[in-house]
Amino acid sequence: MIQTAAKDTCFSPRQTLSCPGGRLLDLRQPQVMGILNLTPDSFFAGSRVAAEANHTDLLRRAESMLTAGAAVLDLGAYSSRPGADDISVEEERSRLMPALESLRKEFPQAFLSVDTFRASLAEEAVAAGADIINDISGGVLDEAMFATVGRLRVPYVLMHMRGTPQTMAQHTDYATDIVVELVRYFRDKLVALRAAGVVDVVLDPGFGFAKTPAQSHELLRRLPELQLLGLPVLAGLSRKGLVYKPLGLTAEEALPGTIALNAVALLNGAKLLRVHDVAEAVQTIRIVSETYPSLTP
Repeated sequence: MIQTAAKDTCFSPRQTLSCPGGRLLDLRQPQVMGILNLTPDSFFAGSRVAAEANHTDLLRRAESMLTAGAAVLDLGAYSSRPGADDISVEEERSRLMPALESLRKEFPQAFLSVDTFRASLAEEAVAAGADIINDISGGVLDEAMFATVGRLRVPYVLMHMRGTPQTMAQHTDYATDIVVELVRYFRDKLVALRAAGVVDVVLDPGFGFAKTPAQSHELLRRLPELQLLGLPVLAGLSRKGLVYKPLGLTAEEALPGTIALNAVALLNGAKLLRVHDVAEAVQTIRIVSETYPSLTP
């Protein structure tokens, strides 16, 4: 089954994402996605952007990330940490849209990703200048998402998760091999995405989402098996529990471990690193590429 997965998805291998305005995001070589959280309760306090009316903190952080080498900025207004509070679509919109509009105005050439599982917000975000939709639920939490993204013709980050952010910690029992389950999940989702007209997809294994630290480490070790699907893979490891819990540390102390696991992800084929610390991730890509030139075309 794994050996035929790429053929079954009906997707041609694509390492370059077509974004609005005819712009192309080249993932043939690894790139960095910087995290900008508009939430007051994200698991890493250092990632929370101050909610002042003029968005000074947001724009300062965005500029710093872009200057440090981020190819994409990922804007999220709904916390997906384990056990996070559920918020209404109205509250998510009120956090997201003014900030997105400010970013688009200030940085017209930047690639902007919006982290939402709600199709209505995805549509509003693209109309306001978003380039990519990053959906933690893989279309499960809003059945209109695939059709919406297909109609909008924007790249889509397809993540694996079970349950919701509120319940995912209770869904870590896998009846079969975890990587086999992810390949099946992605295969079936990709068929549905193709039917909906979605062209460009990035795969996100969902490290830490309905997965124990041990399961996430196994998934990271076996990341090359997902490359059989022929699509770029995003690694979202930054300061997560799988980094700091085995070390008995906190998220605030997890930068060195994050750098180490990002290096492993690159060696195992990841093309997009989603991180809180952009400069360190850019340096990681550069130094790993010096040792392994085959990582870049």
